[in-house]
Amino acid sequence: MTEAVIRILAGDIEVEISGTKNHVEERIAELQEEGVWSSVLDRLRHAREAAVEAAAKTIGSAELPERGSAFRHLVTGAGFERKPDMVLAAIHYLRDVEGVHDSPPRVVARLFEDAGLEAPGNLSLYLNRLRERGLLEIPESGGGKNRFVVLTPAGRRHLDERTM
Repeated sequence: MTEAVIRILAGDIEVEISGTKNHVEERIAELQEEGVWSSVLDRLRHAREAAVEAAAKTIGSAELPERGSAFRHLVTGAGFERKPDMVLAAIHYLRDVEGVHDSPPRVVARLFEDAGLEAPGNLSLYLNRLRERGLLEIPESGGGKNRFVVLTPAGRRHLDERTM
């Protein structure tokens, strides 16, 4: 039987669980009941938010040779491999890091190019599917246009879950 191992270090909290898949799942359930798991996830979420804030502060400075490097770091660091996740991350990056609120497809495609990543072929299709799944929405001020989409709370949770 294959052994599963989970090791998480978040500040002064260290969680290491090993054993069979069933044992690891049981131990995680126990940690959830004790509230330890929530503390670990909160610390990881805060660390992620701090990293996004740090990236926002360094945009345009000499610390980043190009605007795409921070986005590439976000995508590769989070392990995003699927295009829908990358598109969701791009919208998050443009809105929350760069402060861009109007992003037609060419702006999103340019972000992918700047990051050295292959841009999605039909961005409107990706945006519509992400909207259908409730991960993106168009604010009332956006006039129904995809270029103004923002992440919903479900979209933020989705990115958080994918990075863990």
